[in-house]
Amino acid sequence: MYGFRIVDKLQKIDEDIKQDQLKYHSKRVLVSKEFTFDAAHHLHFYDGKCKNLHGHTYRVIFGISGFVDDLGLMIDFGDLKEIWKNEIEIFLDHKYLNETLPAMNTTAENMVVWIYEKMLEALATRAQHYDGARVEFVRLYETPTSYAEARREWMEVE
Repeated sequence: MYGFRIVDKLQKIDEDIKQDQLKYHSKRVLVSKEFTFDAAHHLHFYDGKCKNLHGHTYRVIFGISGFVDDLGLMIDFGDLKEIWKNEIEIFLDHKYLNETLPAMNTTAENMVVWIYEKMLEALATRAQHYDGARVEFVRLYETPTSYAEARREWMEVE
């Protein structure tokens, strides 16, 4: 009764659906993609466990908004992955963050702003491909229950 089913007829472009129907709306939408990386760091002038060299499995969540194109896509998830892999993760994954990031105390609060800025730069260089794309937020989890967040409205006010 509730089993596997193969579609009766695969939808065909210009036969079952027209190209001008692919874009359903003209509203701003938010897409989100999540990544993880492992890294070591320590904090300066901090009187606690984190003053010692230690590591984390970090989790990063991006929220990117914009308008869909004629296919109904705002940004391809694969493009976000490519930006992450080639322009951000290379400074983070399996690195000693104190030497690969700009001069800063490698707190989650500092790092999340750096990650936000890197994604902002990457989208700016691709602006012609994405209609009104902007970084709405970046959330950086240092542990499963602790995170820092950078939001567009906060970044633009400062």
